[in-house]
Parts: sequence; structure tokens; C-alpha cells
Amino acid sequence: MPSAYLPANFAPLRPIALIAGRGNYPIITAAAIRQAGVPLRLIAMDDETSPELFDSFPASERLTLNVGQIGKMLSALKDFGAGYALMAGQVKPKKLFHGLTPDLKAAAILFSLKRRNAETIFGAIATEIEKLGVTLLDARAFIDDQLADAGTMTGKKFPIEQEYLDHGIHIAREIARLDIGQGCVVRKGTVLAVEAFEGTDDMLRRAGTFKTDETLFVKTVKNAQDYRFDVPVFGLRTLETMRAAGITSAALEAGKVIVLEKPAVIAEAKKQGIALLGF
Repeated sequence: MPSAYLPANFAPLRPIALIAGRGNYPIITAAAIRQAGVPLRLIAMDDETSPELFDSFPASERLTLNVGQIGKMLSALKDFGAGYALMAGQVKPKKLFHGLTPDLKAAAILFSLKRRNAETIFGAIATEIEKLGVTLLDARAFIDDQLADAGTMTGKKFPIEQEYLDHGIHIAREIARLDIGQGCVVRKGTVLAVEAFEGTDDMLRRAGTFKTDETLFVKTVKNAQDYRFDVPVFGLRTLETMRAAGITSAALEAGKVIVLEKPAVIAEAKKQGIALLGF
């Protein structure tokens, strides 16, 4: 089997529909699926999905839609004969709450939700997908080699004392448990910033306005993380934001946080003097 994150009964001849947001994550996932020899189709998000990825599919195997066109997406899954779907890449959070023009299916989903956040919205969409007999795959499928490894990933002793590392992990897990975000920045037992609606990069920039020696960025997952969507990602952009903010250590939950373009991230982290640890 090409990935440890595929269901035991995975049928590699059935097409996967890649529901692609922005960034390199969908590009890397698409390449891995193709390398595994599994048929692939693309459902692209207008103004989100990379044109490079879109252009790599023949016209009959791709579709572009607005974030709010859930009915159109479900129809595309049927038309593609998809046995599976996989969500990869972010959609700008504001698009889920502001300026969204939902079709009838999306409006019905939104109306049914008492809490509206990324987890409840994508969870409801996942339910609609699986009603079609389409299995929504774990978002880590096919990219096993892109996950954080346990231990120091940048080769040297991790510079944060164990007591302060444990504190950061505790805070990050509590933030995740409360469904506020999936990360925090701490310094010697003090919480400098926690991730919320604004996202990781803005949190890091905010933390960088304080004294940043011996600061630690921690990224984790929710207690009951649904790995079909909203899986945390750490990549070159995050690394650059850390560097600009003066934050030089990051702890990522091993096997759960995706490190996109991992060899390049580790090489750049070493170059910039940023320590990476998987916990």
C-alpha cells in the first residue's frame, strides 16, 4: 500500500478527487498520488488553487468552483466517478465567513450548524461527500514522508529546557482542546501568543513584538482531530515568518503535523539557525 494513512480496503483503481485549496500542499499531494499510479481528478477552488496544478489536468478531469458551491462539488464527484476524495490546502478563513455566496446545498448546511467554524463546516461537507458513497481520505495519505519526525530534526540539541518545552506543549494542547487554534508561542513559562482565527503567521508576528530570546513555537492537533481536513501544516513560509519575528525554536507533533517540502524546510532551518523538534 502506498501510504499508511489509507483505509485497509483502499481500491487503487478507483479515482481520487483532490479538493485543492491554496499553497504547495495540493501540488505535493497530487504528485504523490500520481506516483502511486492512482487515477486522479481535480476540484479546484476559484482564486485559491495553483494555476500550475490546474493546468496539469486535462479539461475532462478538472473543475473549478467557488468555495460556496457545495452542490456543484458533489455533482462533480459523481461525474468523475470518484471512489475517494481528499482535501488538501487551505482556503482563506475569511472566505468561510465573509463574502461567501452559498448555493442551496451550502446554505442548507450552514443553516443546520449551531457552531460555525472550520471543523463544523468541513465536517458537514464531509458527511455530504460520504453520503454519495465517496470515502473522504485522511489528508496525510500519500505524503507519509512529509510528516514531522520524533526527536530533533535539525541535528543539534534542542535549545529549549524540558520544563519550558512541556509548558508549551501543554498550552498548545489546551488551546486545541478548547477549539481556539492549534499553536502557541511561549517563553520561559510565559505565554506570548496563541493561535486563533487570524492563523499561524499573524500569531508569530504578534509574538515577535515581545522579547524573543528562548521563545518556542508549538504546533499540535486537536484532541479529537479529524484528519480528513484542517490538519496543521508547517512549511517554508512559516519558517520565514519565524525568522522575521526572531523566533528560533519550533516543536511540532510528530506524525501529525505536516512539514511541507520537509528536506528543504530542514535545510533552511539549519541555515537560519532555527531548531525543529518533533514531540
